[in-house]
Amino acid sequence: MLLPKKTKYRKQQRGRRAGTSKGQTQVAFGDYGLKSLDAGWLTNRQIEAARIAMTRKIKRGGKVWINIFPDKPVTQKPAETRMGSGKGSPEHWVAVVKPGRVMFELAGVPEPLAREAIRLAAMKLPVKAKFVSREGDLFEGQ
Repeated sequence: MLLPKKTKYRKQQRGRRAGTSKGQTQVAFGDYGLKSLDAGWLTNRQIEAARIAMTRKIKRGGKVWINIFPDKPVTQKPAETRMGSGKGSPEHWVAVVKPGRVMFELAGVPEPLAREAIRLAAMKLPVKAKFVSREGDLFEGQ
């Protein structure tokens, strides 16, 4: 699973999800990509599930890039604990994704196979996403 080796602070505040992605809005490395249409948090397990779905579909042909990294800790209080007594301990890690962010990229496979692999990866994620390609960002709404 993805998680940072070291962080400056153990716990973070939740933050706001308003606005669109600041960077990584175009396909930069591969030929095809998966672009987010919603804002949300993607856990390290969801990112890993999407990666596995893509690599299984393309059968070790081509190359996959993951352009998001879960660097935000999400805390949770233990079950059956009374209110108060401080913030809970970090339980898992999430990547903050905003609309317009290209989350995954794919290269070295034909377009129909890439489209299907990216569709399978999108099903594993809690945000709406669309298939984009390098030339002119052709897309299929999902």
